[in-house]
Amino acid sequence: MIEVKKIKLKNFEIGGDKLTILAGPCAIENYDCMAKVAETLKQVTADLKINYVFKASYDKANRSTIDGYRGLGIDKGLEYLGKIKQEFDLPIVTDLHLPQDAQKVAEVADIIQIPAFLCRQTDLIVAAAKTGKIINIKKGQFLAPQQMEALAKKVTESGNEKVLFTERGVSFGYNNLVTDMRSIPIMQLIGYPVVFDATHSVQMPGTNGCATGGDRRWVPVLAKAAVAAGVNALFFEVHPEPQKALCDADNMLSLDDAKKLFGICKNIFDLVREEQ
Repeated sequence: MIEVKKIKLKNFEIGGDKLTILAGPCAIENYDCMAKVAETLKQVTADLKINYVFKASYDKANRSTIDGYRGLGIDKGLEYLGKIKQEFDLPIVTDLHLPQDAQKVAEVADIIQIPAFLCRQTDLIVAAAKTGKIINIKKGQFLAPQQMEALAKKVTESGNEKVLFTERGVSFGYNNLVTDMRSIPIMQLIGYPVVFDATHSVQMPGTNGCATGGDRRWVPVLAKAAVAAGVNALFFEVHPEPQKALCDADNMLSLDDAKKLFGICKNIFDLVREEQ
């Protein structure tokens, strides 16, 4: 097993001997949906003895069309994320799109996520890093895993050693993504924990006309493969009724399916570490 830096969060470590899961709805739709997911997944992960971070985006700026659903915006979105954090005593991860929003987001988020399409934006990464929060850089679909080292240096040279990398597939021709599981150990060799985004990795960009499609059937396949490859954490977008979700409907995991899949992934995670 490749040794990586352990990132302290709340009462656990990402990169330690327990699986961590970052999961929740794609864009924030309403508080009831967020609360249902948070309550259910908090119980599921507690039962399985795995770490849990609640995920939802106040804004999804990289939409396919100008009228694509983006979320509730930064003010209402952070208000709802703050309520989830307080009501359910959960750490929060959310996306950051603009450098000037970094400090405001840091008032609520425990992990600030740099979206894949923005992963080379130096001002954005530096602003996020200077908050002192954990910085999760999603690897762009256009980058090789080795290139993440330079992005990590943007964080560390800004005075922050708390870095995560996320693999979420690589562009494969038009309208498709593939995942090279070698990228997990390659990025771990840089020295930081690696997250695998099992739901965005099954996206099929542009296949719904002017919107991104996907095929959620392959979420369990890729999640299990990533854990077998030694990943430190998993990322899932989860919704009570995925087909009714206002964004990323085709690739989100159903809340009803989360417990079974999380349990299988936990068993694989433990087995991989026993074999080392």
